[in-house]
Amino acid sequence: MSNTKTGLIKELKEQNIARIGVIAAVYAAASIVTLTALSGLAWGPIQFRVSEALCVLALFTPEAIPGLTLGCIIANVYNIIASGSGVLGLLDVIFGSLATLLAAWFTWRLRKNRLCAFSGPVLANAIIVPAYLPIILSGLGFYTIPFTSISLEGSYIFMYLFGFITTGLGEAVVLYVVGLPLAAALARVPFMQKISQEFNASQEFDASQGIAGK
Repeated sequence: MSNTKTGLIKELKEQNIARIGVIAAVYAAASIVTLTALSGLAWGPIQFRVSEALCVLALFTPEAIPGLTLGCIIANVYNIIASGSGVLGLLDVIFGSLATLLAAWFTWRLRKNRLCAFSGPVLANAIIVPAYLPIILSGLGFYTIPFTSISLEGSYIFMYLFGFITTGLGEAVVLYVVGLPLAAALARVPFMQKISQEFNASQEFDASQGIAGK
């Protein structure tokens, strides 16, 4: 029995690592394409990072939590190289990836209600990202209220509030307009159904072993 359990755990760990790697690669690639195509609209205070729709993967498996986080780190490191943001860009690597980690975790924890689950990524990004963007983007013209000549430069609190609103709205648009249909489509994919079933089976196996151990 012990050998069977050990073999099953080893197989599951190998599958987990492989899937985490695939999720990271897909998210990183999607983010890089988004950054290239949308430029400032993918990383400024007004941003529509379409790759954030992939947070829906956390509805199906907890493997998406480390996968999306790793993918975000890769994409943000790429952005440092591409934009030449240098040391300041490390703020995005650290805190942007933290926002993605929390976003994926909340999505997984609230997965039984998709509308509520997506509020996690919206709030995580709206609260965290605007806190460091003024440090990176100050003086570059990103903090002028759209359709006006009113600049918020020089006031961190107003720059933060501006980013809180615009980043949150952008994240909400991506998740509820793109993410919801994507989640519905993925739910019909046999492979995604298999992943969810395997996770549920592993949970039941662990629970049964716990009962047997008692």
